[in-house]
Amino acid sequence: MATSKLERAARVILVGAPGVGKGTQAERLMKRFPQISAVSSGDLLRTSVRNKTRLGLEAESTMRAGNLVPDDMILKLILNELKAKRWVSPKTSVSDALPAEPSDEPHASFILDGFPRTAAQASRLDAVIPVNLVVSLITPVNIILSRIASRWVHAPSGRVYNTDFNAPKVEGKDDVTGEPLTKRPDDDEETWKQRLRKFEETSQPLLDHYNKKGVLWTVEGNSSDEISPQLYEEFERRFA
Repeated sequence: MATSKLERAARVILVGAPGVGKGTQAERLMKRFPQISAVSSGDLLRTSVRNKTRLGLEAESTMRAGNLVPDDMILKLILNELKAKRWVSPKTSVSDALPAEPSDEPHASFILDGFPRTAAQASRLDAVIPVNLVVSLITPVNIILSRIASRWVHAPSGRVYNTDFNAPKVEGKDDVTGEPLTKRPDDDEETWKQRLRKFEETSQPLLDHYNKKGVLWTVEGNSSDEISPQLYEEFERRFA
C-alpha cells in the first residue's frame, strides 16, 4: 500500500455500528498515513490497572465495587497519554476551564477508540481535547448480519475468519494450528439485532453533537474495500 504524509494533525474518532469494520479502517488509515497513532481508552485502562498506577488503582477499586469507571478518569488516562507523547502541554488538566491547545504537528495525529460513546462524554472530551474529524461509518444492517453469520474464530489465538472474504485455507480449521474454528457465543442474529438497535439509540445524539460542531463526515459502503478509498481521499483533502 502506498503511504501519504499529513501536513497537519488529525484528531479523529470513528463512529459505527458493531460489525461495521471500525478496527479494519483504523488499521488501514494508520498504514496509509504512518503519522497517525491509535489511542485506545480500553488499552490505556488495562495498562494502567496492570501497572498499578494511581489512576489504575482507583479504576480497579471502582470496577471491583461493580461500578463503571467515571468519565473524568477515562479523560485523565487519555490526557496523560497525550501529555506523555508531548502532543499537548504538560500543564493541561481535565479541570482546566479552557481546552488544551494540542500540537498541530502531523506526528500528533491519532484515532481515539472507545471514547466517547455518548453526547455527554463528547462534551467532556471537547472541554479537554478538541477533535477535528468524526467519521460516521455506515454499512446496511443486512450486510452486517450476513458478515456475522459467516464469521468463525480460533478462540485460543483470537484469529477471525469470514467464509465470504477471509476464508480459512481448510474449511473449519485454523490456518496456523489446524485446530477447529468455532462461533462466538453471541454471534447469533437476535443478539446482533439488539446490539444494532442499542447502537442506533445511543449514537444519534453523539453524531448530532459533532454535526453541530461542524466536524462530522459520513461515509457509506457495503464493504471495507468500498469505504477505505473514500476515507483516504477525505483525509488527504483535510490534512495532507
